[in-house]
Amino acid sequence: MIRSGPDALAIADSVADALADPRTTWAAAPPSEGRAWPQSLAGGAAGIALLHIERAYTGRGDWQTAHAWLSAAASDELTAASNAGLFFGAPALAFVTHLAAGTTDRYHRAIDHLDQAVLAMTRSRLAAAHTRIEQGQRPTMKEFDLIRGLTGLGVYHLRRHPDHPITHELLSYLVRLTEPLPARGELPPWWTDVSPNGEPNPQYPHGHGNFGLAHGIGAVMALLSLALLRDLPTPGIDEAVARICAWTDQWCQHDAGPWWPGLITVDQNRDHRIAQALRPRPSWCYGIAGTARAQQLAGLALGDTARQEIAESALLATLRDQTQLDQLAEIGLCHGTAGLLQATWRMAADSRNPRIAAEIPNVAARLIAQMGQPSLNPELLDGAAGAALALHTAGTGNAPISEWDAFLLLS
Repeated sequence: MIRSGPDALAIADSVADALADPRTTWAAAPPSEGRAWPQSLAGGAAGIALLHIERAYTGRGDWQTAHAWLSAAASDELTAASNAGLFFGAPALAFVTHLAAGTTDRYHRAIDHLDQAVLAMTRSRLAAAHTRIEQGQRPTMKEFDLIRGLTGLGVYHLRRHPDHPITHELLSYLVRLTEPLPARGELPPWWTDVSPNGEPNPQYPHGHGNFGLAHGIGAVMALLSLALLRDLPTPGIDEAVARICAWTDQWCQHDAGPWWPGLITVDQNRDHRIAQALRPRPSWCYGIAGTARAQQLAGLALGDTARQEIAESALLATLRDQTQLDQLAEIGLCHGTAGLLQATWRMAADSRNPRIAAEIPNVAARLIAQMGQPSLNPELLDGAAGAALALHTAGTGNAPISEWDAFLLLS
């Protein structure tokens, strides 16, 4: 048990109480596009449902409230369009409903219906991805990333039915993603020809290589490592993780502690140089909170204790660097302190180094202080619901029963 103290749990309870009613939650909140999309895990009702599902499992909330938020999330027509993924649409709703069901028969009809939509979507996207590889083309970010792509769909399938053929097919695709493309030079096969927002941009005429968990190869590393740790038999999976590790090792930087860039350009790849000023803030999406956890998972999966120790030392150095911590001005899971707190808790739980766990009260206290501002955004990814979940983990001292942080690939 790794606990931060009673204040964290009290603040989490207070936020959950304030977000209990889907009908009134948005009234005092700042404007946001997310809430217009109930099936959004990032900003809609689906995301806030996760807070109440976890609380219901632990006895600090009730299933009636969780069900009210699930109902709100399912209130719009189900979307399985090209913009759907783990964070939006049928896969997001399927993920949340599956976590709510747990090992019970709750929501089984709804999950069966959602499954069919997600399975069809996954098969279609896998076929397109394999065609792209056979044509020797580079991928788009949305083909494989966590938020919109096949890695995100893999999170759902790995949780929902790890032994299903679709899970094996998806993991096999991710292995193939890491294999060299013919006649593509020294750039890795996951290099994209677009800018970090997923669209062509003259500032990125030759695209970029992305390390992050939100949109980059870090997510593939984490998911394949989690599959390895679950002993899922997929040919070549350990070699695929090793290929990603070898690339990230080339770009690991060292000053006060190890760190990895969020992305690199063709010019940086040519010069093999990353300026210190390009170090990303220690967030989940692009920074240490995400990249160090992915490295730790890879170390655990491959039995590479040196890699695990480097990842943990990278996190510990960041947690002790006030300049780095001050870059997290927001509270959220994606860009803010909540993401760092949850990643720190997960890494401490898997580490033999007690110094990481010793930093959790400091990170929790920092997040609590940041949450003292009025009119907090209630959303999961960037707002109070996600911060409350991270504080709930720190306050209870126990791993989430629902494993809600799987959507961040932290578990």
